[in-house]
Amino acid sequence: MANRLTRIYTRTGDDGTTGLADGSRVAKNHSRVEAMGDVDELNSALGLLLAEALPDRTREQLTQIQHRLFDLGGELAIPGHVSLSADHVSELELWLDADNETLSPLKEFILPGGSRAASQCHLARTLCRRAERRLVSLAQVGTISLHSRHFINRLSDFLFVLCRVLNRHHGVADVYWKKPTSN
Repeated sequence: MANRLTRIYTRTGDDGTTGLADGSRVAKNHSRVEAMGDVDELNSALGLLLAEALPDRTREQLTQIQHRLFDLGGELAIPGHVSLSADHVSELELWLDADNETLSPLKEFILPGGSRAASQCHLARTLCRRAERRLVSLAQVGTISLHSRHFINRLSDFLFVLCRVLNRHHGVADVYWKKPTSN
């Protein structure tokens, strides 16, 4: 790391702007900053999930995903910079397929819940979907790589499957949605 943070506050954001890594300043509610915040929130939710008892493989995958999300944050902070590649997307797909093959096919919708770890994973999944919406919005007005959008889309799918894996790991059934009965 070339620069060390010796002081956390700078007062430069007191006017409602923030600095991007390329030196430019934008409003704190700019679509790029909103996307950066949502990716950071997702990463924090994964950090909370990592505080749970998890299978070693899952822990390694989530830690690797956290690094990729940090890379994505850097990509967002430097307009035009690309950090994620098709290989990162393919890796998620391999993990997703491997985990999904171990699960029984879904015949009903499932609700967020089950074990504590799965519930936290469901929260991360919904934050991932929000981050994806922000990336799509940003792509309409700015630059964001297709690989990053594909990665975040695949990540939400991976997290959905991981919720089911975590419920099984903790010996808790998925929570199935019950179709309302007509009276």
